[in-house]
Amino acid sequence: MRIGIISLIHESNTFICTPTTYDMFEENMFMGDALIEKYENAFNEITGFIAVLREQGHEIAPIFWAATGPSGTITHETCERLIETILGELAKAGSLDGLLVAPHGANSGADEYHDLDGVWLSRVREAVGDIPIVCTVDPHCNLSPAMVAACNATIGYRSNPHLDQLQIGREAATLLLRTLAGDVQPVQAAAFPPVQINIERQHTPSEPCRSLYKLADEILEEPGVLSNSILLGFPYTDAEEMGTSFVVVTDGDRKLAQAKADQLAAYLVEHRALFAGEFVEPKEAVEMAVREKGPVCLLDMGDNAGGGSAADSTILAALLRKHKTPSFVCLYDPESVRACIEAGPGATLNLRCGGKTDDLHGEPLEVTGTVRSLHDGYYTESEIRHGGRTEENMGDSAVFDCNDGLTLLLTSLRSIPVSLGMMTSCGLHPSEFQVVVAKGVIAPMAAYEPVCTKLIRVNTPGTTCADMRKFDYKHRRRPLYPLDELPAT
Repeated sequence: MRIGIISLIHESNTFICTPTTYDMFEENMFMGDALIEKYENAFNEITGFIAVLREQGHEIAPIFWAATGPSGTITHETCERLIETILGELAKAGSLDGLLVAPHGANSGADEYHDLDGVWLSRVREAVGDIPIVCTVDPHCNLSPAMVAACNATIGYRSNPHLDQLQIGREAATLLLRTLAGDVQPVQAAAFPPVQINIERQHTPSEPCRSLYKLADEILEEPGVLSNSILLGFPYTDAEEMGTSFVVVTDGDRKLAQAKADQLAAYLVEHRALFAGEFVEPKEAVEMAVREKGPVCLLDMGDNAGGGSAADSTILAALLRKHKTPSFVCLYDPESVRACIEAGPGATLNLRCGGKTDDLHGEPLEVTGTVRSLHDGYYTESEIRHGGRTEENMGDSAVFDCNDGLTLLLTSLRSIPVSLGMMTSCGLHPSEFQVVVAKGVIAPMAAYEPVCTKLIRVNTPGTTCADMRKFDYKHRRRPLYPLDELPAT
């Protein structure tokens, strides 16, 4: 069999003022053999696709893969160019027996492209006809009916932090090959309850998610059920598709698929109050952290780099300075990095750090201190971490020790703290500090939980604030809990 692979990955935070443009995707766009070379030895779903197809002796047609970090709404022109490129590469690929596709599920563009994944998947379906298409998505997918209609089966990662992408890729490829062999006939159905699980409640191994996933696992054991997925949703995409959803794949029984998706949706609606989120404010969180046995990790939810935020919030850093306790914060600040490079290691400087992207994430820090070291920002990760990536690039970076006990890692690229490599590649380790700030919610946990005594999620303001009530949604569906009350069940 000849199997094509197509992927388009972006998490669109429509509350960010800076748009996402085509050149941002071009920096990480691969077609043909370059796609295979890039991802055959990683830990993501593409790696899983490749592995299963090779193991079973099928031909791989690597058509298209593009991604950029979480950022603002994708421009109209960019959406059209991406779709044009995908369809052009698909046409070049020639005859295919099946397709494995991997949208993120929260790709959102301007105007009619608010459901970009639904649009490009539908166009691909039109181009290839009735060959089987199996789709993988991030659990932060805002699923749409168009996405469901375009594919024979959709499978979401089952863990947050996302540690099972390789496994899900293998599962999807195996299902596609079973379909082509005539062993199964997958059909799917989805349910769209009027609920958005709060980002703070989305740690899958913990309650309340644990019980929801337990129910999903029990349904998997029922005859005829091939797969089910809980799509937690991405609350920072202001589109009517935003919200939690469920998709169930069965062997030829669409009524069963719909009934089981509805069962999961009913559970969520009934228990919705458990998924609304709990919020610890910044001052309280810092006071808790300095009292505990360290190192304590503060998860800066309002400046969640993995959700597209600025990565330069100074709010927690400013509070920590008042306690003069050994603390670590990473800030995106190319200007300060350049100043450190010009001065060199050992130099004493006065800097204005962070708080420069917008007015949502605190004022720049006026600090005096010493340049400890300079780095190129590249590091590798050998363990499976959130996102399945093995190579990271923070850009030119500097470690700066402030005179008040605060250590800053200043980077020239926005960096998501999914790996301890962010620190260890620069000669740092959480054990050196009383408090470590990680700009995320769930993604950093796999790396930081084993080496910190406690993790505290902090309800900081910003473009990824955990409290959904802080956002002015224009396009979301209504009603949608917890923004709207629902009738008693």
